[in-house]
Amino acid sequence: MTTEEEKAKAPAGSTRRAFAGRLSWGLADQAASSISNFAVGIYVARSLGVTAFGVFSLAWVTYGVVLNVSRGLATDPLVVRFSGVSDTAWRGAVARSSGTALGVGATIGAACVVVGLALGGQVGPAFACLGVMLPGLLLQDAWRYSFFAAGTGKKAFVNDLVWGVALVPAMVLAARAGTVAAFVLAWGASATVAAGYGYVQSGILPRTAQARAWLREQRDLGYRYLVENVSLSGASQLRAYGLGAIVGVGAVGAVRGAELLLGPFLAVLMGLSLVTVAEAARVLRRAPDRLGRFCLLLGGGQAVAALCWGGALLLMPDRLGELVLGDVWHSAAQLIVPVTLGVAGAGLGTGAAAGLRALAAARRSLRCQLFASACYVAGGLGGAALAGTVGSAWGVATATLAASAVWWLQLRSALREHHQDSIPEVRTP
Repeated sequence: MTTEEEKAKAPAGSTRRAFAGRLSWGLADQAASSISNFAVGIYVARSLGVTAFGVFSLAWVTYGVVLNVSRGLATDPLVVRFSGVSDTAWRGAVARSSGTALGVGATIGAACVVVGLALGGQVGPAFACLGVMLPGLLLQDAWRYSFFAAGTGKKAFVNDLVWGVALVPAMVLAARAGTVAAFVLAWGASATVAAGYGYVQSGILPRTAQARAWLREQRDLGYRYLVENVSLSGASQLRAYGLGAIVGVGAVGAVRGAELLLGPFLAVLMGLSLVTVAEAARVLRRAPDRLGRFCLLLGGGQAVAALCWGGALLLMPDRLGELVLGDVWHSAAQLIVPVTLGVAGAGLGTGAAAGLRALAAARRSLRCQLFASACYVAGGLGGAALAGTVGSAWGVATATLAASAVWWLQLRSALREHHQDSIPEVRTP
């Protein structure tokens, strides 16, 4: 009997316990990561004010794009092809994958330094410092996904805890300097400490010389994941840059502040994303007819939770909001309703996205992601041109809900195709 058959015949109780274990480490790790990011955002917002926080947010969204480049080329193929393999195969793959992440950080980081030195002003130093810190930031994230591929989520959790602990003295030193560049350096330096600890945990030396070989081996997955990952984060970056140009840098800080208010819920959402595709694939193998229901419960549950969290934020007293975000609160509070609706729409769409990944419907998934990105940019910038920061938030909310509908239409079509393909052909005598 194969391993998959044994798992399929396992008692329901043990299956649920195994799922709970995988989910708990995913949530714990994402909680550690998101709490650190949330703390950084709050601390910087309170320390610098809305305009400087907007500059920091531009560096932040740029990092998000680069991170998705690294994941698409390095860690996403690793998780797909080297989860649950022998230790020897895993270690060899991790050496090449982490080397690729380090190479991506060094290459794009050098470009950020050049652009930052050319820009000058407040934005230039922030981008130059981001470029210096990118290799450590990307390597830390690569260790995290490598540990999940090995089934040792506890190590990923500990690594994120190390980053969080290192952040404390780094942020205190940055506050004394009082500049955006100092906070970017502190954030990146603490991630580099955690990246070094990842080497201690794994005992694997990243092989940057083998990055080209890794890209060649994984080109059938890596480049598709690259397009999918970068399209949405790139749209977020374009919206941030465009919003800053149309309304002002302070508008970028206000949007980021509103997103920070939803940070705890987003931590749960991203923690679930670490395991939802794998769980959808298990449902597909064991009971294909239940996949649609599973995805609906997953997406619907996340959407309802987002709406509840947003409703709680609307009841938050101004005094508490000012305590959390400082001067950014008054700008961010006006955006709570549209940002909440946008997150609810995204949560609903992730249920369908998990189903498409489980069905290996790559073309449909990529089509949805590109449509969602185009809508995000058009809604965000069109709304900004019409009604400023609030209009941009409502434009994004509308775009996200429309994209969610497309995700579900594509999942319905994919499920219909899968059902038809699974029906044996009846031959007439």
